[in-house]
Amino acid sequence: MPLLLCLLVFTGFLNNSDHLLNHPGMMLWMEFSAVLLAIMGSLILPMLIVFIAYSVNSIEHKADTWKTLFSLPISKLSVYAAKYFYAFFLILLCLLLFVLFTLGFGNLLGVLKPVLKFSEYNAAGLLTQVYFKLFLSSLGILSIQFLLSLLFRDFLKPMGIGFICTITGAILAGNSWKYAYLFPYSHPMLAIKTMEEGVKNKPGPGGLPQITIDLFTKEIGVSLVVAIVIFAIGYFIVLKKSVK
Repeated sequence: MPLLLCLLVFTGFLNNSDHLLNHPGMMLWMEFSAVLLAIMGSLILPMLIVFIAYSVNSIEHKADTWKTLFSLPISKLSVYAAKYFYAFFLILLCLLLFVLFTLGFGNLLGVLKPVLKFSEYNAAGLLTQVYFKLFLSSLGILSIQFLLSLLFRDFLKPMGIGFICTITGAILAGNSWKYAYLFPYSHPMLAIKTMEEGVKNKPGPGGLPQITIDLFTKEIGVSLVVAIVIFAIGYFIVLKKSVK
């Protein structure tokens, strides 16, 4: 998916580059990455988390092997944590690929269209920070969806709840509801919005934006708290109750 989305944006920029000819390198990188970030923050990332969380636990549900798994001489915490951190790793890997493909395709645009001054600005550090913040904003959703996929063996319940919550979160964040930061499914979009607002409010030399990424905004704090609390609740549910 990272490759496909980056390729689509790359193709769009390659075929419609005339209006970008006079843009400085920083602005080119911002416009190129903003398209991907807007898509990721609103729908793609939350739904990707929903799918990954379900997929991690679906094998045991389909094969009905939870009791066998928990009967092994391994603590339930080890099993639960291993599965959770596998989903954690998959999300981190996906976002890392977005960073690499964004950098790769952006630099390729600069090679194919030398008039596009992508080479004037090194966006690696900035993009890494942006996607790391997006990753932190996703952890609350991961814990919730992981617990739902653990409790429900069918596909529809966790996916349906995740889809409805994702749409609700996008609406709340899109309408700038002041308490949207308390709803985990709004966090990815809010993380993108707070970064955009920070850029607009900090003009730098020559009229170019002065870009600083505040990683630990309030939605990130709530995301981390939700992730830890729901992870702990999930463990105690697994500990006290067999998974059907």
